[in-house]
Amino acid sequence: MSRIRARFWDPAGEKYGLPTYPWQMAPAHLLTLRQLTARGLRPGGQGVQAQILWRSRRHGAPGVRAAYLYDVRFALPKRTASPAQLEALGKANAARRRCTECGTDAGYVIPRRYGMCLDCALGPEQVGTEVAA
Repeated sequence: MSRIRARFWDPAGEKYGLPTYPWQMAPAHLLTLRQLTARGLRPGGQGVQAQILWRSRRHGAPGVRAAYLYDVRFALPKRTASPAQLEALGKANAARRRCTECGTDAGYVIPRRYGMCLDCALGPEQVGTEVAA
């Protein structure tokens, strides 16, 4: 094991407070939140069981990065929305697309900055020429 990987090897959790593993060295039953989601699971109320630490040389965010791990044995299936919930979400999203001035469906989510479609806020001749502030 390299010196950098050995720095993050703490399966007992004595140094970091949580069981800690280097990149790609965690046990197979410990998964990240994204890995659980890809399998159709959710943590199900369990706390973070372990972490992975690695050194990052990423521009703008150098230093040590962490990924939290959950035990797949305690994970539960993801919940599915009921038909009533899906209908309510559809109505809410439709309301976000409706202009308060002209009342038409803009075809996009109305910017909160204006509170109306871009045609009503800026005029049809300026749409597409606005520079982001």
